Amino acid sequence: MISNSVSSKFKRAIAAASVGLIGVAAASASVAATYPERAIKLIVPWAPGGATDVLGRFIAKGLSERIGQPVVVENRSGAGGNIGTSAFVREKADGYTLLVATSSTNAANPYLYKQLGFKPESDFAPVAFVASIPNVLEVNKDSKYTTFQELLDAAKAKPGVLNYGSAGVGSSQHLAASLLKHLTKMDIVHVPYKGSGPAVSDLLAGQFDFMLDTGSVGQVKGGALRALAVASETRLAALPDVPTFKEQGLEGMNASAWYGILAPAGTPTDIVELLNKEINVVVQSPEVKQRLEGMGAQVPDAQTSEQFSMFMADELKRYGELIKISGAKME
Repeated sequence: MISNSVSSKFKRAIAAASVGLIGVAAASASVAATYPERAIKLIVPWAPGGATDVLGRFIAKGLSERIGQPVVVENRSGAGGNIGTSAFVREKADGYTLLVATSSTNAANPYLYKQLGFKPESDFAPVAFVASIPNVLEVNKDSKYTTFQELLDAAKAKPGVLNYGSAGVGSSQHLAASLLKHLTKMDIVHVPYKGSGPAVSDLLAGQFDFMLDTGSVGQVKGGALRALAVASETRLAALPDVPTFKEQGLEGMNASAWYGILAPAGTPTDIVELLNKEINVVVQSPEVKQRLEGMGAQVPDAQTSEQFSMFMADELKRYGELIKISGAKME
């Protein structure tokens, strides 16, 4: 039985805690009511000009117009996105610093780098899912392969002869090709490059047989490359005539790079929800959606921050399996 003195102390502790919670809630509401009062910094952990940078600038422009404050893009590239991301998690959790997160930084890198600089499970407050860009199976315009089945038949007829390029070990292209290899039992040779640009240049020059890539839609539309299949559940708006792998009889070949906006862990929930609402409006606007789809992206219906959080957790687990399949080693 609890004594009266202990019971009184317990009640006083509960009362004090309640007052504290009310104070925190009131402070959060007060912050959200006046937020934002100044410019917001959007960190892009990749160099200018790439898909992540372009996407980040679309969001920055639209969000700035929605909230009436500047949203300034700051590129901090290096170490596969780890430098910018690790710098981001040391920022104040006040809603004035955001991050463009990718499947590379927040799903693949935890399995590829020993010195990550951040904890993917606990250092972030997921804000909004933006888009995904599926990998597209591509060959040179002069390639003798005109369908995925022709490429698959050739690979099986000559094991270890066909080769594919990528942006490097552990890159989106490498992981996508590894999944394709796993599902089809193709015996193909990996040719890693230092970045997508050099790899695509050599594909254009016919230096290797094929590539799975997220950033070559322009070359496909321009006729320099031929697309044979899309690694997603549905066709791309930018390439409506290119069938998915699933349409061609291969189940499970889904390999997309995804992008979203994060805040530092501990950011007030009201601010996260406000940003989620405004970013969803930006992404779903006809202008931004059309631009994203034009670069080969797929824009899902608006999601809550909780849905994005669950998606990220699932992707972290899924990429662990992809890394195992690929054989990529931690640096």
